[in-house]
Amino acid sequence: MGKNIFLGGGGEGYGQPQELALKYANRHGLIAGATGTGKTVTLQILAEGFSQAGVPVFLSDVKGDLSGLALPGSDAHKLHQAFMDRAKRIGFDDFSYSACPVAFWDLFGEQGHPVRTTVTEMGPLLLSRLMELSEAQEGILNIAFRVADEEGMPLLDLKDLQALLVWIGENRAQLSLRYGNVSTSSIGAIQRRLLVLENQGGTKLFGEPALDLSDLMCTDENGQGMVNILASDKLMAAPRLYATFLLWLLSELFEELPEVGDPDKPKLVFFFDEAHLLFDGAPKVLVDKVEQVARLIRSKGVGVYFITQNPADIPEDILGQLGNRVQHALRAFTARDRKNLRLAAETYRENPAFDTEAAIREVGVGEAVTSMLQKKGVPGIVERTLIRPPGSQLGPISDAQRRTILDASPMASKYDHEIDRKSAFEILQARAEAAAKAAEQAEADEVLEAQSPMEREYSSARRYSGSRVGRSSSRVQRRKDTFASAMTDAVIKELKGTTGRRIVRGILGGLFRNR
Repeated sequence: MGKNIFLGGGGEGYGQPQELALKYANRHGLIAGATGTGKTVTLQILAEGFSQAGVPVFLSDVKGDLSGLALPGSDAHKLHQAFMDRAKRIGFDDFSYSACPVAFWDLFGEQGHPVRTTVTEMGPLLLSRLMELSEAQEGILNIAFRVADEEGMPLLDLKDLQALLVWIGENRAQLSLRYGNVSTSSIGAIQRRLLVLENQGGTKLFGEPALDLSDLMCTDENGQGMVNILASDKLMAAPRLYATFLLWLLSELFEELPEVGDPDKPKLVFFFDEAHLLFDGAPKVLVDKVEQVARLIRSKGVGVYFITQNPADIPEDILGQLGNRVQHALRAFTARDRKNLRLAAETYRENPAFDTEAAIREVGVGEAVTSMLQKKGVPGIVERTLIRPPGSQLGPISDAQRRTILDASPMASKYDHEIDRKSAFEILQARAEAAAKAAEQAEADEVLEAQSPMEREYSSARRYSGSRVGRSSSRVQRRKDTFASAMTDAVIKELKGTTGRRIVRGILGGLFRNR
């Protein structure tokens, strides 16, 4: 594959062949366009190109179509002849069908290996975003994380966090003196949000074994980069969970990977489909964090590519960092659409051969307006491009084929079985049980201390007698139920009262005085 990824070419009415230079692939990119214009196929061929160049890829499969990367294309496919004609037209002489090494992942553990992280690794900021907490509620969550650190209680799954919040509620008076007001209403609101998160399947995300990022950066025995595909068709029903997980993954990559400067090729390429979900309703502090990660993570050798319908979905500060761009057709039926189209055209380096705004509106399916970074990272002149055909299967694979790949994966033994080790829930539960036993013992000691020596001896005899009765035969049990036994119990009960204790003390005192 060399030092470049062939993206597409020209022909009559089109510009120069377009290639993505691996050296600048970690400077991020954008794939945009209306529904049905070919964004998914563009994502597929870029994933193929990176994999063949030995670069691991992580992408989300929103529609279920990208699983076809695991199998080669077929001569029997209905578009086979069209693919061959396109390859010939754009001068793609090396075109052939081939598959990529693929690992399937799934937050729900149904269509791939389970992907887990811990509550601690997610952190209070992203959890607050995930649960849409207010500022006051986010403050309580920060207190919970601080207490967990100070008390040595690992927060691994949601039940750990729920148990800790209960403990904080019970000790809110002491905690309020140290951290500020801890209100029961805020704690209750967080607990309700956690319940909503559970109903959305969030419990599957938190736990162990947690995802090891090095497992996403593998190559196969032939040196091809692993294509990690996150099944996201069901995950899209919980869009905030989807966006928060991918943002967490980006943040973890940024935190853990070492600086590499400007490598000859990326260490990992990350594709974020339906990117607008990351920014819809996001607080400024979160958008600032995304901007920071996007700006700095390229020095870790990671390229981030956003896939969205309209470039306007991406904040300007982040959009300005996306140097490699593939713009499929945008529709402009309203005044707002025309404004967005004009703004999208203005982000490209002009080509005197055609009007960029008109080209974005007119390109057909499988065509795009492209601009790749050139020498010294300078944006290339915008070109109209015919996108090359994919070498892997176009469309999804069968469930049986997916299961075969999953069973053969080395990740199965590592991630398919959940581990539940001692953490905050178990620690707090043990503390509660110990406190209950201590309270029970203290109460018994207090009662015993208030008794006279004779009463203590009598209580001991009663406990011994009760244990013997419990082990006696049914004949002894029946004897206890007689009238005389009942009267005896009544007298003993009276003697155990205050008046009875006075009588006993008087009698015993008189006896000892006479002696």
